[in-house]
Amino acid sequence: MTTAAPQDPQVLESKRRRTRSGVPLPLLLPALAGFAFLVLPLAALLIRAPWRSLPEQLTSVEVWQALRLSLITATAATAVALVLGVPLAWLLARARFPGRRVVRALVTLPLVLPPVVGGVALLLALGRNGIVGRWLDSAFGVTLPFTTAGVVVAEAFVAMPFLVISVEGTLRAADPRYEEAATTLGASRFTAFRRVTLPMIAPGVAAGAVLAWARALGEFGATITFAGNFPGRTQTMPLSVYLALQSDPDAAIALSLVLLAVSVAVLAGLRDRWMGTSA
Repeated sequence: MTTAAPQDPQVLESKRRRTRSGVPLPLLLPALAGFAFLVLPLAALLIRAPWRSLPEQLTSVEVWQALRLSLITATAATAVALVLGVPLAWLLARARFPGRRVVRALVTLPLVLPPVVGGVALLLALGRNGIVGRWLDSAFGVTLPFTTAGVVVAEAFVAMPFLVISVEGTLRAADPRYEEAATTLGASRFTAFRRVTLPMIAPGVAAGAVLAWARALGEFGATITFAGNFPGRTQTMPLSVYLALQSDPDAAIALSLVLLAVSVAVLAGLRDRWMGTSA
């Protein structure tokens, strides 16, 4: 019996390169069309931007009010998501209890729920006549709809699932034996989480927080439904873009450029986690 002679490594590498570089035409054309479909609107935004009047547009009082409110509410919503979402992610990743899949599905539901529907649901739950809102109003005099706090609630509602998913994935990838070793040495479960687990998953928590912040900054549907569109109080950047588009398209484009720059900055900051690929 004869054995085949080993092939030259250079020949094998050349064959691998041809295999990887050969793209079938039926796949290449729709791929290019899909890329153009996604990039063309962004290119149009940059091409049609009023670059000469951009400084004037961005220094107006209305723009700074909307930008300041957006930054404050998005940061506050991210803080709420961190306080509530990290323990929830730990519960989904580490605990075993009946109905865990149902809980995970409900937690991720705001990701696919239309934002306007989320705003209506918040009104029914936290409005003045809502299930919980009626009690908050009568017992504490707290009214959330059409207030700045309502903006924070609406943004946290749509943004927290991004944080939970990111942190839960990081927790599942982390080795639980370190946490178990800490408990065997006398640490409580909370101390083990705070001293051992949390430092290990810090990059995942940071990535989830950035995604939640960016999602909160761009929230529109739930905010306008639950909190309204009052300048200086509930009018965030996306709402300001929508209002300016009806009367001053150049201002709407300028505001859109600001949100586009923020989105690019977020992607640049997360490129190692979400965009890194092997050559």
